Amino acid sequence: MGVAIDNSEFSYLSAQSDALSVPLPPVERLTLALPDGRTLSALRFGTEAPRVTLLHGAGLNAHTWDTTSLALRQPLLAIDLAGHGDSSWRADADYTPQTLAPDVAAALDAWTSQPQVVVGQSLGGLTGAALAALRPDLVAELFVVDITPGIDVSAGPAALRAFYEGPTDFATRDELVTKAMSLGFGGTRPETERGVFLNTRVRADGRVEWKHHFAHLAAQALAAHDPGSAATPSAMHETGWDDLAAVRAPLTLVRAERGFVSAEDAAELQRRIPAARVVVLDATHNVQETAPAALAELVASRVDAAASVHTDI
Repeated sequence: MGVAIDNSEFSYLSAQSDALSVPLPPVERLTLALPDGRTLSALRFGTEAPRVTLLHGAGLNAHTWDTTSLALRQPLLAIDLAGHGDSSWRADADYTPQTLAPDVAAALDAWTSQPQVVVGQSLGGLTGAALAALRPDLVAELFVVDITPGIDVSAGPAALRAFYEGPTDFATRDELVTKAMSLGFGGTRPETERGVFLNTRVRADGRVEWKHHFAHLAAQALAAHDPGSAATPSAMHETGWDDLAAVRAPLTLVRAERGFVSAEDAAELQRRIPAARVVVLDATHNVQETAPAALAELVASRVDAAASVHTDI
C-alpha cells in the first residue's frame, strides 16, 4: 500500500466541499500490488474503515465520484478499475465485469474490514454485480447505477468516434479541453478542465495522454475499421444477468431519467429479479456527476442499516 506524494489531484476538493458546505475529510491514494504484477489504485476518503465502495464507468476514474463522496460524508473507497485512472492496463485488454471483479475483491480484502455498500455506475455497476456473485461476503448492499445487461452505453457514436479517432496524445491539456467542448462533452470550461486534468497524464516526453486504456483501444479499432471491436466500451455490457440473479444482498437499480436505462429496461430487471427495487433520479447517465447530492442521500440512507446487520464482522 502506498500514498501518492503528488497531491495536485486533490486540488479541486476544497472548492467542492465549500460548495456543498461540508467538511473536507482526509483523502489519500492507495496502491495495491496484484499477484500478476499489475497494480490497482484507489482513493480513500476518511480515516475509519470504509463502509462504501464506489466503482466508476468505462473511460472514467475514481475522481468521477469526488462530489458524491464529499456529500456522502462516510468513510469510503473509490477504486480505479483496471485500465483506468492510476491502475495498470491489462495486456489482454479484457475489461469485462467478470474479469474486473477479482481485482475489486482483492482490494476489499486488503483495505476493508466489513461488507461494503457497493455503488457501481455503468461498467462499474455490472462489475459490482459480478463481485457480489463471486464474493457475497464482501457486499452488504448493491446499487447499480444506470445500467442493465445488454444496454449499449456508447451513446452518440459519431461524436465518440470523432473524440477518439486520434491522436491519442496531445501537446497540452488545453488542446483536449477545447476538443471535448467542441464535440459537446463536458459542461462549463472549468468543469471540463477538471475532468481532463484528472483523466490524463503527462508522459516522460511531455505529451499528454488519456489515462484510460479504452481511448487507445478505440483508436486502434477505428484505424482497423472495426468500431465494433470487443475491446471498445460499447461491447462491455452484453452479459451480466446471471451475476445479477446471483446477488444475495439487497439490490437497487438507480435509473437516470435522462440516462440510458429506459422504463422498459428497469421493468425487465424487476421481472427477472422481483426483489430488486428501482429508484429514478433526475440525472444523465453519469449520475454521480449530475445528481451527486441525490445519489449520496440515497446511498447514505442505507449505509447505517447495512452496517447494523454486520456489527459482528
